[in-house]
Amino acid sequence: MTSSRPYIIRAIYEWIVDNGLTPYILVDTHSEAVVVPRDYIENNRIILNISMQATQGLALENDNVSFSARFGGKPMNVFVPTSSVLAIYAQENGQGMMFGEAEEPQIGAGAETPAPAAEGSPERPGGPDDDPSGPSGGGKKPSLKIVK
Repeated sequence: MTSSRPYIIRAIYEWIVDNGLTPYILVDTHSEAVVVPRDYIENNRIILNISMQATQGLALENDNVSFSARFGGKPMNVFVPTSSVLAIYAQENGQGMMFGEAEEPQIGAGAETPAPAAEGSPERPGGPDDDPSGPSGGGKKPSLKIVK
């Protein structure tokens, strides 16, 4: 049976976008197949803004998530195997889903993910406004909640 992870990632992404929020993914960078800007990795993890405003050519495939984005003003092609996606959530309120080591998601209220570094997220055209400590983010860490 195929993994449910890519289907859940696509569903949560669509739900976040439909609600006018900003989708972020938390990525485990241990795998050599992960292609992300190494300067922004902390504790073998990176948080990426995967909104349409921050990416070009976003593809949420069964095997990987890929897109082009700018990091520190420099363009880069990003490639993340689906198995390396640890969570997908809305930047504004932390709602989304965290995945465990196994293929099935772990659902739980109050599970926290690290706050994204402003420089670790792809820049949006028109200026960097994804800083969680800025006026829209309120400076608190996002938390994942059960999505029903």
